[in-house]
Amino acid sequence: MYRYDEVMTYCEEEDVQFIRLAFCDLMGNQKNIAIMPAELERAFRYGISFDASAVPGFGDEVKSDLFLFPDPATLSVLPWRPAQGRVVRMFCDIKHPDGTPFRRDSRQLLKKAVEAAEKMGVSCSFGVEAEFYLFQCGEDGGPTRTPFDQAGYMDIAPEDKGENIRREICLTLRDMGIRPESSHHEEGPGQNEIDFRYSDALTAADNALTFKAVVKTLAMQNGLFASFSPKPLPRQSGNGMHINISIKSPGGREDTDAFMAGVLRRAREMTAFLNPTEESYLRLGERKAPKYVTWSSENRSQLIRIPAAKGEYVRFELRSPDPQANPYIAFALLIYAGLDGIRNRTPLPAPVDANLFTADAAVTDALETLPATLEEAKGLARKSAFIREYLPEILN
Repeated sequence: MYRYDEVMTYCEEEDVQFIRLAFCDLMGNQKNIAIMPAELERAFRYGISFDASAVPGFGDEVKSDLFLFPDPATLSVLPWRPAQGRVVRMFCDIKHPDGTPFRRDSRQLLKKAVEAAEKMGVSCSFGVEAEFYLFQCGEDGGPTRTPFDQAGYMDIAPEDKGENIRREICLTLRDMGIRPESSHHEEGPGQNEIDFRYSDALTAADNALTFKAVVKTLAMQNGLFASFSPKPLPRQSGNGMHINISIKSPGGREDTDAFMAGVLRRAREMTAFLNPTEESYLRLGERKAPKYVTWSSENRSQLIRIPAAKGEYVRFELRSPDPQANPYIAFALLIYAGLDGIRNRTPLPAPVDANLFTADAAVTDALETLPATLEEAKGLARKSAFIREYLPEILN
């Protein structure tokens, strides 16, 4: 965790030549502008301007000047760039020229959600399990839909060709101060997964954004294309971004149950933000991706699973989100939904201890389902008083 003066000293002493000021658009894509060290003090004091009208969802040409203010605590070296003339990156807060926060800054939205939780004495930790495919590139360097290998779940080399790339990804993340917990080959051909140790919500969202950039960069350097599409191959496993959540609060287990109940209650309304592309809905409902608004222990056919774990690793896992989601918005909505559950003492429904991929219609017909299409999900979000309360600027 760096402070302003420490960043200034670091950049001077460590031969930093470029500083990337990064932010996230509403669709979860990382953007950045690079500045030289001589501009760093100005960036901290006055911000660096950019054209908001060129970023989808940020507004039109009227009053389109916005400013990036780097967060010194997020300083990280980009290890794949030269050791001499280093490149570093900081995530930024976005503000208007008068200094007021930009209300469509998704990082700011998550900060407000964390503050709301703190006021209720609730601390939320997040850990992400992110999946991606590695595809070969064609002679022109463009991506193909030919998987890098034909290995299966937790296979090893030589069938698993991705182990060296996963190792490189994990070591690069470690050098950037991010702590991967485990990695392995997933079920699909060329599909991989890297899981992260839990951290506070803002750090976890920053790390999720960084992770995607690292994976894409290192895949490219290895002559491959990394896809985070929710369903890149028909009839194969989709890419999920399972979100593990643990909370600490005065109410203990009772609050945890109410938090989970709040998430279940708002799941359908939030789905457009957890699964924001049309391909997202090709994934849901098959190959361990949930379809029903249910929960159970140690059951991967449910929307929420309670993994077998002890001590500090006790958590619940939301299995519907995919890697195309904006992690800041996703985490913010989950916090607000959980707090809503605690505030209203929402009762946790009974678990559904059945395999919902093979269960009889007598079981599944009575269950509430997630939206079947992006259009349906967006319609539910537009009608939701809950979404409008916490994301008014994004719905408008």
